[in-house]
Amino acid sequence: MTDVVMPQMGESIVEGTLTRWLKKPGERVERDEPLFEISTDKVDTEIPSPAAGVLSEVLVVEGTTVGINTVVARIGDGVEAAAAPPPAAAPPPLVAAPAPPPVEAAPEESGPLSPLVRRMAREHGIALARIKGSGAGGRITKQDVEAYIAQQSAAPAAAAPVEARVPVPPPRAEQAKIRVEPMSTMRARIAEHMVLSKRTSAHVTTIHKVDMTKVAKARAKAKDDFQSRYGMSLTYLPFVTRATAEALRAFPLLNASIDGNNIVYHNEIHIGIAVALENGLIVPVIRHAGEKNVVGLQRAIVDLAARARSRQLKPDEVQGGTFSISNFGGFGSVIATPVINQPQVAILGVGVVEKTPVVIDDAIAIRSICYLSLSFDHRLIDGALGDQFTHRIKTVLENWSEEVL
Repeated sequence: MTDVVMPQMGESIVEGTLTRWLKKPGERVERDEPLFEISTDKVDTEIPSPAAGVLSEVLVVEGTTVGINTVVARIGDGVEAAAAPPPAAAPPPLVAAPAPPPVEAAPEESGPLSPLVRRMAREHGIALARIKGSGAGGRITKQDVEAYIAQQSAAPAAAAPVEARVPVPPPRAEQAKIRVEPMSTMRARIAEHMVLSKRTSAHVTTIHKVDMTKVAKARAKAKDDFQSRYGMSLTYLPFVTRATAEALRAFPLLNASIDGNNIVYHNEIHIGIAVALENGLIVPVIRHAGEKNVVGLQRAIVDLAARARSRQLKPDEVQGGTFSISNFGGFGSVIATPVINQPQVAILGVGVVEKTPVVIDDAIAIRSICYLSLSFDHRLIDGALGDQFTHRIKTVLENWSEEVL
């Protein structure tokens, strides 16, 4: 018998919400086959089965939030009798009435709602306050929403008398001035971690203007062959990541972390790349980024971003980062001051690359310019060191000579 546990999707993650089972008790499952979906502040993703066998027992119902390493199911060899899934709450009896029922007081919601439940409610226009939850602590589950939808679909419309068939406009209801909706699990955890980071680190930001013209020319020269050879676009981000890795080797304190009064130096460079999701943000990690060239970095960035958006990241791919990069320039932003991704001590922000008139040797020239903003923890990194580190990245980019292909 193999225990299936709630995985840890990041160093600071302590719990996750099990949003959906992809297998039912008694069904066969193969090793690494998707078994269930979870939602945390780091990621909404599918979790693979740790072993091959038969899903013999489900211990946690959909919509339940549990701590990491909690046993959520068991996989056996099929000899044991598969445990039946927890019974779904029976829908209330249908009652047809000639007139609309009086408005009921909205029941108090207990516990967080899973992203799946919220999405179903939005798609079907359901007020969740009208649904009685059958999950732990009164939490509304997927089955509760489905039962409510089925009830509403089956309820017969009251037949209007013949003499009352003249259309009468309904009374005009006063439009609501606000709408209240609970945060998703991911959004709530992001909020907690942003406040924690600001409370933990003494944030300081330095901004450097970088002439990306040589990088732009190298990219323009290689982008067509790169697209035909690898089936993906060549962006500016792998160039910046390559330069950052070189700067981290030169200034290892930026690749460190703080443990009490101790400085923890990381001998390997693992760079996290912030990826925007529909309902949040995730920072998958490029392992051994300092050992990859532009091609390897671009392929890693595209792969991690695609799997982050399709909820296919593995737990170890969102933890263990030693430095992070936020490419807000991809959304047209020029300058921003990113928040440090704990327990790291710095994060690099990359603005949009734009052609800009600049003065060179008392003459006006058109150059490809972007701004790099480094947010660093002033408890460990002094301003001079932060500027030296960012200047090293600037120097590598402005004097780019490495062949891409």
